[in-house]
Amino acid sequence: MRLMPCSRRFAVRLAALPAAALLVAACGSGGGSGSAGGDGKTVYMLLPNTTTVRFTTQDGPDFKAAMQKAMPDAKVVIQNAENDPQKQVQQVETAISGGAAAIVLIAADPYIAGGALQKASVAKVPVLLYDHDARGGEAAAQVVFDSLSVGQNQGKDAAKLLAEGTTAKPKVIARIYGNQGDFGTTQYKKGQDQYIKPLVTAGKVKVACETYTPNWDPAKAQSEMEQCLTKTGNKIDAVVVMNDGTAGGAIAALKAQSLTGKVPVIGGQDADLQAVQYILLGYQYSTVYKPFKLQASKAAELTVQLLKTGKINKSDIDIYVDNGFMKPGVPAAFLPVQDLHADTVSTLVKDGVWTWKQICTGPTAATETCKKEMG
Repeated sequence: MRLMPCSRRFAVRLAALPAAALLVAACGSGGGSGSAGGDGKTVYMLLPNTTTVRFTTQDGPDFKAAMQKAMPDAKVVIQNAENDPQKQVQQVETAISGGAAAIVLIAADPYIAGGALQKASVAKVPVLLYDHDARGGEAAAQVVFDSLSVGQNQGKDAAKLLAEGTTAKPKVIARIYGNQGDFGTTQYKKGQDQYIKPLVTAGKVKVACETYTPNWDPAKAQSEMEQCLTKTGNKIDAVVVMNDGTAGGAIAALKAQSLTGKVPVIGGQDADLQAVQYILLGYQYSTVYKPFKLQASKAAELTVQLLKTGKINKSDIDIYVDNGFMKPGVPAAFLPVQDLHADTVSTLVKDGVWTWKQICTGPTAATETCKKEMG
């Protein structure tokens, strides 16, 4: 593969202390085309899958719109790996050979993505990690919501529901985690554990099943839930998950056993349309809302910084995310989250994420909320 030439190179210093100084090489000319101002530069946004709906319906379009506003002369190309990490590595190679000025990467797999980071590093094309972490290579920065806070919100919801009612026996729960090894998965679990572990230690809760879900695949989450129901003879009091996709998988398994509405699914995130409908129907307890436009806007802001100056402003860095390669880690910008329940779903409508017309379809149209909002 022939790599495009790089006519200008930058060194981005992202840590103040000499011992922790981090140098990330970035190419300001976008593979040999355009100027330092961003004229004619092409930015590739690489999505991981179609199963996490927000990436295709929200983040991709929102990032493109934010870039159009911040740098109208830049071109944004959006591609999807469709759950294939190797395909995503190939997409990175294609982006580089096509003269990418920068790559915004939502990694399909945190470990396999390391190969993509290394290829981009050799070609001097800066990579901005979006939401998902990538291990084993250099990245200019990462834009991610406060993962620990996400887990804490999920844990609080679980503790609240599990504390309701009185029983002589501990309440039995299933825990379905995300992709093993993801920074997010680790932080979500840490946040959830702050509230769930004390209940387990006190003998009030028993974890009957716990498993990680490769690539956050809802179909695999459904299979995991089915196995847990078989193991327990359908004797489950609640299911604690980590995102809306895995929540949907768990709900599908519960629905097959006529348990929806009886066994709460707690711990969603992303505010997917189906999840919002499930919340109104009483199948899912909550979702952690991460304002996608805010994340897309921040990603566009940092991308423009890279294209124009070749560096990320230190004021935009909140923390360093360990990726097993960079020291002290990938510099990251953390964004706030909000826990939503049935009585606060309207926040999504106010923010323009969904309309009541989109939400109030099928069985959801018969809910009290939809009857009220649709008149």
